[in-house]
Amino acid sequence: QVRLVESGGRLVQAGESLRLSCEAPGGAFEMYSRAWFRQAPGKEREFVAVIDRLGSRTLYSESVQGRFTISKDKNKNVVYLQMNNLLPEDTALYFCAADATTGRQAGGYKNWGQGTLVTVSS
Repeated sequence: QVRLVESGGRLVQAGESLRLSCEAPGGAFEMYSRAWFRQAPGKEREFVAVIDRLGSRTLYSESVQGRFTISKDKNKNVVYLQMNNLLPEDTALYFCAADATTGRQAGGYKNWGQGTLVTVSS
């Protein structure tokens, strides 16, 4: 089973920036939308952002709107999440997901990666 591969998570200080990557080996999921979700300890997985398969339409959660940007490099089949002005409450395990939907519900996505950890210190 092909899986998405996230990378880029690490420990940063509040106010700093970080870019996460979501790779799909071998051109997999190229025709799917791709989304980022995150899950903090003791909390449910929450929607962060989604980009459609063409890379032309994006949606964001209110908590990251204006600070995070999702983009897609179609040549490399990689989706990025640029995170600026990070806050301690952004600390979470960030997951990449892919499917034919552009919805905000985690249940709508059948294909997931293992996650990459982002920790923001105050």
